[in-house]
Amino acid sequence: MLYFSRWKTTLIWLAVLAGVVFAAPNLLDRQQAASLPDWLPSKQLTLGLDLQGGSYMLLQVERQDIIEDRLTTTVDDVRRLLREAGIGYTGLSGTGQTVQVRIRDGAQIEEAREVLSEITEPVAAGVFGGGTVVEASIEEPQPGQLRILLTDEGITYRVSSAVAQSIEVVRKRIDELGTTEPVIQRQGADRILVQVPGLDDPERLKGLLNQTAKLAFRMVDTSMPVQEAMDGRPPATSEVLFSTDDPPIPYLIQRSVLVSGENLVDAQAGYDQRTNEPIVTFRFDSKGGQRFGQATTQNVGLPFAIVLDEQVISAPVIREPILGGTGQISGNFDVQSANDLAILLRAGALPATLTVIEERTVGPGLGADSIAAGEIAGVIGAVLVLAFMFVAYGMLGFIANLALIANVTMIIALLTMLGATLTLPGIAGIVLTIGMAVDSNVLIYERIREEHRAGRSLIQAIDAGFSRAFSTILDANVTTLIAAIILFYLGTGPVRGFAVTLAIGIVTTVFTAFTFTRWMMAEWVRRRRPKAMPRGLLDAVIRDFTFRFMTFRRFTFVLSAVASVGAMVLFATVNMNYGIDFKGGSMIEVQAKQGNADVGDIRARLSELNLGDIQAQEFGTPRDVLIRVQAQGGGENAEQTVITLVRAELEGDYDIRRVEVVGPTVSGELAQAGTIAVIASLMAILVYIWLRFEWQFALGAIIATVHDVVLTIGIFVISGIEFNLSSIAAVLTIVGYSLNDTVVVYDRVRENLRRYKKLPMTGLLDLSINQMLPRTILTSVTTLLALLALFIFGGEVIQSFTFAMIFGVLVGTYSSIFIAAPVLILFKLRPENFRVGLDTEDDAESGTGVAGKSTA
Repeated sequence: MLYFSRWKTTLIWLAVLAGVVFAAPNLLDRQQAASLPDWLPSKQLTLGLDLQGGSYMLLQVERQDIIEDRLTTTVDDVRRLLREAGIGYTGLSGTGQTVQVRIRDGAQIEEAREVLSEITEPVAAGVFGGGTVVEASIEEPQPGQLRILLTDEGITYRVSSAVAQSIEVVRKRIDELGTTEPVIQRQGADRILVQVPGLDDPERLKGLLNQTAKLAFRMVDTSMPVQEAMDGRPPATSEVLFSTDDPPIPYLIQRSVLVSGENLVDAQAGYDQRTNEPIVTFRFDSKGGQRFGQATTQNVGLPFAIVLDEQVISAPVIREPILGGTGQISGNFDVQSANDLAILLRAGALPATLTVIEERTVGPGLGADSIAAGEIAGVIGAVLVLAFMFVAYGMLGFIANLALIANVTMIIALLTMLGATLTLPGIAGIVLTIGMAVDSNVLIYERIREEHRAGRSLIQAIDAGFSRAFSTILDANVTTLIAAIILFYLGTGPVRGFAVTLAIGIVTTVFTAFTFTRWMMAEWVRRRRPKAMPRGLLDAVIRDFTFRFMTFRRFTFVLSAVASVGAMVLFATVNMNYGIDFKGGSMIEVQAKQGNADVGDIRARLSELNLGDIQAQEFGTPRDVLIRVQAQGGGENAEQTVITLVRAELEGDYDIRRVEVVGPTVSGELAQAGTIAVIASLMAILVYIWLRFEWQFALGAIIATVHDVVLTIGIFVISGIEFNLSSIAAVLTIVGYSLNDTVVVYDRVRENLRRYKKLPMTGLLDLSINQMLPRTILTSVTTLLALLALFIFGGEVIQSFTFAMIFGVLVGTYSSIFIAAPVLILFKLRPENFRVGLDTEDDAESGTGVAGKSTA
């Protein structure tokens, strides 16, 4: 119906106006947005790290640290409990997750078990949602020998507790840096996700997060020279630790702790009044101050050590008792290192080491360049699409363009309201939506033309066009939405940003097509009273096709089969150029501070670091170089060492613009998640199409889509373009786009099966494809215009993504015509399934006429 009640018109315009109001603050800078009145929305889009710079780190709590800590604690508890009970023992030791001890007197075995039962008592497990956890069990493998086993359940509980505690410590440390809006959240059982936007010094952040900051004040053991302890065997109550000096100085340190960092209440950086060197002053709580005063009173004239993470910061001699609970730490500090130590001490110690298993850092300069590139690509893509639509449809194209502008405005408004993060792939999603959103309007307009040509009045044709296009648009967009949802749940980082943008774009596209566009059409009809459809300049070019596509089906089947087999053979025999997301390693983008970069010099300098295979190539401009370093194979920390060495070698001559490090653990997980995402999306879409159509349609759609995915992977192998996380997003988007195209054709085939009872399948498929060919051409051209703008102007970072998408659009258009449609003949689709109780046009008249037309 073209009639819109007043309340419906009001709601439509309120929705569009709300989109404008909530999107408008993004046109202002932050100060202008903050100065808006309180009653006006002032929230702006949250930019991803790839657009504003900053650091993304995925930290993992080291389970082995927790095990070792629990083992040491359990050994100490066993020693304490047996001594307090007066039970003699020998051979107390701990290895792995086992503590064992031998009781000297066999008559005290039961008493010892009773005493040690305190260790095996269940503890409350709040982090697991309630209940209790048994952390240890006790057994007697041999007479007189007791063995305490630390349970996996207990260790997991401790790891989970350590993650919760670490999040708070990490938050305190990052807050001390003065950064704005950091994201710190739990990810999985043993990981912490840290995102700090706008950070200028990611190495400082990494240094703060890598240290557990366990501080202890311990006495220096002067009972024997340290060299003798190193050459022989140190006392059981002492250990050799090294200082932070270069070269490090060894000290023989007693294991017993006088005062620990847990008793600190404050720490501040300052200057020594005598030497003017940077120091750190500290203050204990009352208990710590008392213990520190007693220890220094009893050990005047003896050295004591200030130990941080098993390294000796300083080892001064106690000249006099230190009372009052305050003191200072001096060492080889500069101003920043003194500040960082104060931050670490104030924030408290981490319960376990945090290992960086994935790092993605973007400098603010590169972020600004990415924004500029994205804006240029978006504007050019939008202008090309808008101009093409106006040329193609005239006045109707102008209406479609207004709907498209409203669509993009609502996407930005929803992203802003939801607090979603806009990434560079997210901008790609918006540009792609610009191209794909046109599809809905094209489908409606082409349907209106068909209805008008069939003899309906223009008003009736418009009404019927919207009604009959609805199911096609719904099916086409739901398939893409399924791919976007799966991409969001199985993706990570920027890929999720792309999925969110794409999903929102699909929702707003359906809304604008069936409400805003329809309202504008109704107003145009009411005010102008047109008698015929407006004509565009392309009307004479893309109308009334009568190609006999099915006559080529055997040739196209053979061609596609050969191409698919060839792509799979290449994939199996030629190594695809996997990015670090899937094979691990490091990637660093640098920019020369002066003049052009010397790629040969960079390659030569880095080769001396013995880091294995190093690739350096010009990236974008002659000043920029992209460096790839192979995975080191020495665990997660080995990858971090690479970045440290490369920074030290190049930062004098080059600015570090972007750093990506993916450890072996994460790279394996990303590869698995990417494969699962593609398979899961195909299966979900298969089920949807099966429910909406017949099983032949579902299998045909999947065959065509698998064909597109295989050929896309083949083009990655042939071209050597890097295959990374963005490429997975591209493949899944191709899945959605290809299915979109296929479903549109299938929807028309299903409709014609209901209408023409005696038309042969080959003629019916030709008719259906020819009827949808104007829409296919227009949609493909508009999508390609948007993608080409993104490919040419969007920057190097997303070129692999857009290249895959351009190829996917072309091959998807081909497969929907030459693979998906003829497959229905192969599977012997039975037309009678669609004829019961349906439209019964005169077969002799309609069927023959169409057959004649389709075979002309």
